[in-house]
Amino acid sequence: MNAHTAILREDITPQGGDYEIVRRVIEKISLDYRDQPSLEALAEEVGETPTGLQKLFTRWAGLSPKGFLQAVTLDHARRLLDEGMPLLETAYELGMSGPGRLHDLFVTHDAMSPGDYKSRGAGLTIRYGYHISPFGVALVMVTNRGLAGLSFNDAGHEREAFADMSSRWPNAVYVEDMAATAPYAARIFDPARWRADDPLRVVMIGTDFQIRVWDALLKIPMGKASSYSAIACDIGSPAASRAVGAAVGANPLSFVVPCHRVVGKSGALTGYHWGLTRKRAILGWEAGQLGG
Repeated sequence: MNAHTAILREDITPQGGDYEIVRRVIEKISLDYRDQPSLEALAEEVGETPTGLQKLFTRWAGLSPKGFLQAVTLDHARRLLDEGMPLLETAYELGMSGPGRLHDLFVTHDAMSPGDYKSRGAGLTIRYGYHISPFGVALVMVTNRGLAGLSFNDAGHEREAFADMSSRWPNAVYVEDMAATAPYAARIFDPARWRADDPLRVVMIGTDFQIRVWDALLKIPMGKASSYSAIACDIGSPAASRAVGAAVGANPLSFVVPCHRVVGKSGALTGYHWGLTRKRAILGWEAGQLGG
């Protein structure tokens, strides 16, 4: 079936997970961060006890709500952002072995040919499935060459997520196959399974320029940030900041290709295709992983 005729089953929405409560807390923090909302105020907002919220949030993020608040402030983003340091130098500054060590998922990536992209997915079979993740429902899309798409949505919005992703490659054949996508979902969100000797296989389907930008995103290490202008310089197109922004926004491999680590020159988080609250959630979750 193609993108125009795909019919999703009624029971695809996964159940469980802490993200809905966490999302509401993050929204409260994002709105009121200047007032430094207390644990008690945050707990009241979501109908939890302070102790219960502290345990739930820390289990999810690896950080307390207060620690998370500190991790997603503008000042923290500014500290992460060092536009003057090339990405390779950043790697060695952080004590890493080189650019291959930069991305914590240990991704090995390939790209479709320009002809494959221009055909808008013709002749391509994409298998997809929905899975619970730390950041809501994840729509995972795979081909026989590896992970091709990863997006997020809130429960009940699976159809919109599928329409958004499948519109990128409207001539592909789409097959719902959670058995094929489950192994990818299991390892993407489990840091214990991020291994250099067993890298995650990813295939990028985009224009030459987009793929250059997405490749640059893979060089941004967890716990660091880059700006659109820095990425433009990194790919040899210093005047193309706006085009870089468009390519970042079109990234079909959320989280794995870390477009969430791109901020404005000022350190402001700016937009995110899957919602600014989710961008804050991912950055805070990563801060918790580093802290752990």
